[in-house]
Amino acid sequence: MRTPFVLTLLLSILALAGAHTAGQELRVLHIKVVLVDADLSTTPVPRHALLISDNPATSTPRRVVTGLDGTVDVRLRPGNYTVESDRPVAFRGKAYQWTQVLDVVAGRDSILELTADNAEIGSVTAAAPTAAAPVENDPSFLLTEWQASVVSIWTATAHASGFVVGANGLVATSGRAVGSAASVEVQLTRSVKVAGSVLVSDPARDVAVVRIDPAVAPLRPLPLGCGQTTKTHVAAGHAIFAIGAPPLPPNEMTPGAVLRGEGHAIASDLLLRAGSEGGPVFAADGTVVGISSIADDSDARRDRNSRIIPVEDTCVLVAAAEKKVKETSPPGGAHLPVEPMRRLPENALKPEGGLKKDAERRTVGLTGYQLSSSDFDVTFMTPSLLDAARDTADTVLRRLMDFGNWSDYVAAAPPVLLVRVTPRLVEGFWTKVARGAAMTQGVMLPAIARLTSGFSRMRVLCGDREVAPIHPFRIDTRISESETISEGLYVFDPDALAPSCADLKVVLYSQKQPQKADARAVDSGMVQRIWDDFASYRATP
Repeated sequence: MRTPFVLTLLLSILALAGAHTAGQELRVLHIKVVLVDADLSTTPVPRHALLISDNPATSTPRRVVTGLDGTVDVRLRPGNYTVESDRPVAFRGKAYQWTQVLDVVAGRDSILELTADNAEIGSVTAAAPTAAAPVENDPSFLLTEWQASVVSIWTATAHASGFVVGANGLVATSGRAVGSAASVEVQLTRSVKVAGSVLVSDPARDVAVVRIDPAVAPLRPLPLGCGQTTKTHVAAGHAIFAIGAPPLPPNEMTPGAVLRGEGHAIASDLLLRAGSEGGPVFAADGTVVGISSIADDSDARRDRNSRIIPVEDTCVLVAAAEKKVKETSPPGGAHLPVEPMRRLPENALKPEGGLKKDAERRTVGLTGYQLSSSDFDVTFMTPSLLDAARDTADTVLRRLMDFGNWSDYVAAAPPVLLVRVTPRLVEGFWTKVARGAAMTQGVMLPAIARLTSGFSRMRVLCGDREVAPIHPFRIDTRISESETISEGLYVFDPDALAPSCADLKVVLYSQKQPQKADARAVDSGMVQRIWDDFASYRATP
């Protein structure tokens, strides 16, 4: 008869334990580690290891590591805890470590900020002589500290990285990417893009310096160390880190190593994404050693070993640009159009996503998205049309899917409208006469077509208002050993061409007659079709 008593006792103990456990509900401790540098810029401390112990200790300390934003969340039961650094962190020549005691209170979350104000500060050498490499040498730390100084450089034919080298608006970049352009577009952030003027460019050194209006945004120049007698030397085997700005954010860090010196360049095994050259390259101690550049101009490989243009060559060009700054005015600081902040939803191209079904788009075909002038074919390319054309057997459409130097940009699937302008191929009068004469003799000759004219530029007008593109790209495609076709690839916001515009037209200009405008109206049905293709994108919050 003792069993019921024992069972009752066990149930009571379990109930009490459950009540105690309910009262010990896990709470979140938000930890943030940040430091402030000499110019008062806040820098998150990534990958900093912390040990968390309960007081009094009941188990071994729990180890957590901050993310790239310097934060980490930990779920703990209410109680008293000690949070301390596993190792000191080196920053700007000083070593920082933390030991903080705090209470995690039942019923609410807690916040712990670790800053210079509550840190133990010492010298780097004395603080951790046997510690692993300090955070300052970590590529993720360099990225969080300097990514705002690395920008995108856009020209009509190329994209490259660049980086701010002067508070007066000077930006260093790749000379090859800039080419002979006198002006470029400089994208400082996800939402800010402005005009830039090329002050100096040296193709031999592969360095160019661009100027922007310094008032458009706070600029944080990356120190080059120009004029210093002591320079960081990199040799074969030394670790290096490059920061690049791909065509679409975010910026990224690429680790590598020095292979050898090559005259005025340094060979490396950095594998840069195509179009990301022109960014800064750092030594392991965080010093800038040069500008990244592609070693091979061939398109045979998307990712290629890179070379580094030494920082000394950049300093020469910066000095020349500084002289020109005093003689010229900066370009305008008006913000230029940028890609939408949101990306295409994952189901945007599926029938249930609200866009037209593949079968319906194939029925419409190219004619539903295309208009023509005497010299050009104009194709409006939505993400839906691009998706439907991936497996098409139509040779014309397949050729339109080759975007040449902008293939990587299109492959990234930005939520934009592409407008491609392609010169038409026509048969000349005397060619027709020759073929006719041959036919009278029983000889069938194929039609011999030639280009009407190369593409120069395009304007899109809604009534009298011009619709500004995000990018006015150009595609140069070699069609024979002696001839290259120049096409336009204009990028627009998905809301730029709206049915509310009752008078929408494109105005085309050719290389043969660059001042002669050829205006063509865009059919209202086509405008509505383009608008409908972005329906699910607009419906996605």
